[in-house]
Amino acid sequence: MSSADLKKVGLKVTLPRLKVLEILEQEGEEHHLTAEDVYKILIEQGEEVGLATVYRVLTQFEQAGIVRRLNFENNISVFELDTGDNHDHLVCVKTGRVKEFVDPIIEERIKEIAKEKGYELSAHSLVIYGTLKDDLK
Repeated sequence: MSSADLKKVGLKVTLPRLKVLEILEQEGEEHHLTAEDVYKILIEQGEEVGLATVYRVLTQFEQAGIVRRLNFENNISVFELDTGDNHDHLVCVKTGRVKEFVDPIIEERIKEIAKEKGYELSAHSLVIYGTLKDDLK
């Protein structure tokens, strides 16, 4: 996403917005970041941005459809870029680590269930909770 894309969604191009966007893009789909995670990365990069600014930027991005805010059972909001795709999540209950997955069989079955029950599917959310084997150590 570029500064032109920010303008298209009605956001002024500012250094904090560009930096937060850059972090979200660099982390890729394996990372779902809290506002605090983004803030820590900015501090490590030597940026002078406050935590309140990070929260404000992420909220603005959410309202503009740039990011999705995900709230899992650990009561912590994590953010991911809204790429428009449909995927589901695995959450480690010990560490809070989030992994994405797509399973065509599950996707098809969800559509079938909605149809069987008389629903026109508009969206769905599937979250699987467990403990990642590597985190058991």
